[in-house]
Amino acid sequence: MRMTMFDTPVLTWVMRGIGFLILKVSGWRAEGINPLPNKFVLIGAPHTSMWDVPLVLALAFAYKRRIFFMAKDSAFFWPAGMFMKWFGGIPVDRSKSNNMVAQTIKHFQENEELIICIPPEGKREKSDHWKTGFYYIALGAGVPIALGFMDFKRKRGGVGAMMTPTGDIKADFEILREFYKGITAMYPEKATLPSLPPDKQT
Repeated sequence: MRMTMFDTPVLTWVMRGIGFLILKVSGWRAEGINPLPNKFVLIGAPHTSMWDVPLVLALAFAYKRRIFFMAKDSAFFWPAGMFMKWFGGIPVDRSKSNNMVAQTIKHFQENEELIICIPPEGKREKSDHWKTGFYYIALGAGVPIALGFMDFKRKRGGVGAMMTPTGDIKADFEILREFYKGITAMYPEKATLPSLPPDKQT
């Protein structure tokens, strides 16, 4: 995997220092599972505010792990695309149905170390369900799902548990729902608890 801000010489130490400073000044602490496996899908939830992103990055530096995210290839136009890749972005072609899932699985198969962060809520506004792409990526790639969290009530964030998808998505989502119902978002009224889309509930 290419070089990112998480492993750029010298700058990495600067960014790590900034990450720890952000956590200290804001009163946040990292907690949960550590060390973590080399490959997994990281749930980024709850996601209700733009402040979630810098906190996730600060926590990533605290854990000394680099994380990546998937985005449509059209967003990686020059010169902003160079910055997005350095930031951890991986371009994928979304022109075909289910292509993002397939391409992300391929990235996992081709790399010995890879953490993909996915916010299943899909947006910062309340919805009636989570998107299920993260689940099928982990299932298809044979990697665990990390239950990442940011609890604004306690000012704690990290990975609370690891879950191996069984293929029984309804049962697995019940586990996710039980975990995330105890996590408080920055804007609780905008948070969406793990729920399946209508076509997956039958």
